[in-house]
Amino acid sequence: MKTVNLKELAEQLNLSVSTVSKALNDSYEINFETKRRVLELASALHYQPNPYASSLRKQKSKTIAVIIPEIANNFFTLAINGIESIAQKHGYHVLIYLTHEDYNKEVEITQLLQNGRVDGILMSLSSNSTDYAHLQELNKKMIPLVFFDRVSDDFATARVTTDDYESGYKATEHLIEQGCKRIAHLTISKNLSIGKKRMQGYIDALNKYQIPLRDDLIVRCTDDASVNYVLIKQLLQRKDRPDGIFASVEKLAINCYQVCAELDLNIPKEVKLISFSNLETAAFLCPSLTTITQPAFDIGKEAAYILFEAIKSKKIQNHSAVFKSALIKRKSTGC
Repeated sequence: MKTVNLKELAEQLNLSVSTVSKALNDSYEINFETKRRVLELASALHYQPNPYASSLRKQKSKTIAVIIPEIANNFFTLAINGIESIAQKHGYHVLIYLTHEDYNKEVEITQLLQNGRVDGILMSLSSNSTDYAHLQELNKKMIPLVFFDRVSDDFATARVTTDDYESGYKATEHLIEQGCKRIAHLTISKNLSIGKKRMQGYIDALNKYQIPLRDDLIVRCTDDASVNYVLIKQLLQRKDRPDGIFASVEKLAINCYQVCAELDLNIPKEVKLISFSNLETAAFLCPSLTTITQPAFDIGKEAAYILFEAIKSKKIQNHSAVFKSALIKRKSTGC
């Protein structure tokens, strides 16, 4: 079927293009009879407006970008679902970009998006982000930016997070309550706020229960799964191996299951395990995984809501929202 455009409608009705456009948009400037004629013909000819052309006229792309470090983490899958639920209500498309934990890739993506391709950006920083000059450029071009989950305390913009300090504290305290004395912490970033706060929660829980902090039980993992596997294996092969492990992300918890299976270590009898995770199959692992579970869908929705408010007001906002995570006790910690 041939596509009918606005100009052809105007020609058949012997009206100007602007009059037809206003009639289709129910403008008060157009009388009832003209609107009726325009709508009847548009319906008869199956006219569909061109959203791209409309966005150009309004100087809006009707598109937002979501920049995330990875897609394998179930948190980001759920957060994107929350983001899209709000974007659809506003008639927007969502472009998803992966940095793969690569700072240079993050910079390249933000540079790409400075040309008006998107109306706003939702972003979770890569674990290697240390300099934020590329984000300052977004501010200069008045492109709204909202951080979610992984944020920087050194760059002021709107952000949506969970209470990572409280979550780190609760995770460590739970292992202590289950009888653990040598608790290892597996972390992936010393630069980001998320890593610092989870670490501080871990440290403060140990201090409260008068358990000495041991640097040799803090394992700084990498973005390479094979390297992490070796680091965790070395940790669990020690004579004074930990009796509890607090993993900061779910992929490190999976590494722990794999290493324990290879070394024939029983979870939870010989080592108890807790992790941040939104893994839907956590309850079906053997043994089921005790998790700190973030309200990822709601975090995505709130971040998108803040972004669209910024797009609407054309103001860069510094609004913050903090959600609570849930401790879900399962068999990997002996529950």
